[in-house]
Amino acid sequence: MCTTCGCSSGQVRIGARPHHHEDEHKHPQNQPHFSLSTFRPVSSQTDTETRLLKIEQDVLGENNQFAELNRQFFKKNNMLALNLVSSPGSGKTTLLTSTLLQLKQTQRCYVIEGDQQTENDAQRIRETGVPALQINTGKGCHLDAKMISHALEKLQPQQDSLLFIENVGNLVCPAEFDLGEYAKIAILSVTEGEDKPLKYPHMFAAAQVVIINKIDLLPYVTFDLDKCIAYAKQVNPNIEIICLSSTRGDGMAQWLDWLNKHK
Repeated sequence: MCTTCGCSSGQVRIGARPHHHEDEHKHPQNQPHFSLSTFRPVSSQTDTETRLLKIEQDVLGENNQFAELNRQFFKKNNMLALNLVSSPGSGKTTLLTSTLLQLKQTQRCYVIEGDQQTENDAQRIRETGVPALQINTGKGCHLDAKMISHALEKLQPQQDSLLFIENVGNLVCPAEFDLGEYAKIAILSVTEGEDKPLKYPHMFAAAQVVIINKIDLLPYVTFDLDKCIAYAKQVNPNIEIICLSSTRGDGMAQWLDWLNKHK
C-alpha cells in the first residue's frame, strides 16, 4: 500500500521473459535474491495517525532494503540504471525509443516498462530490437524496488549495460521510492504548464536531470521556457536542464552526451 495515494500493489504483474533479438546469454552471477521478514502487526489500540506512520515506515523501509540490493547489483555489474519519471503524455516512450535507436549500435541496453495496464509501451521498445520487460501495476501508481528486483531476474541483463526504467506516469509517488537507480530523469513537455517544478517540488528536487521535451511545439503553445528553467533551478539549484525534441531531433545530442559521460 502506498500511503501517499492509497494505491495497492496486490495486482502487480511482471511480464514474462522478453524475446531477445540475439543469442541467449547466461544470467549474471550472484544476482541478488530477496527475502524480508513479515511486518509486525500494529496494536488495534494505536490511533490512525500512528498506524499510518507505521505503515509508511514499513513500506519505505522495505523498499529501501530492496533498493540497496539493486544498487549493489548495478554496481557489481557496471550497469547504469536510470529512472525516467514524468506525468502521462510527456513523451517518455517516444524519447526512449529515439534514444535506443541511436545507442543500440554501441551500447547494450535494456528497458523495464511500468504501466497500470497493457504491454503497449514494452512492445514499442521491443520493435527497436532492445529487450524490454513490462510491469503492470494494476491500481498502483508507481514502481518500487521489489518490482525492479523481480524484473531483473526475468530480464537477465548482461554486465556493462545501460538500463532504462520507465516509471508509471505520475509526478508524486515515484519521488519517494528509490529503485536503486543512478539517477532520476524528470521529463516535462512544453504542452504542460511551466510551473510543474513548483507544483511537484519533491520530484524535481529528487531528479538529477530535467528534460524539457517537445520544444518543436514551442511556437504553438503558451509555455514560458525561461520560467520553467528558473522554477526547476529554484527547486533544485544543481539540476541539469536539457531541452530537446525527441521527434525532430533538436537537443538529442546533448542528451546522448550526458548518457555517454555517465556510462
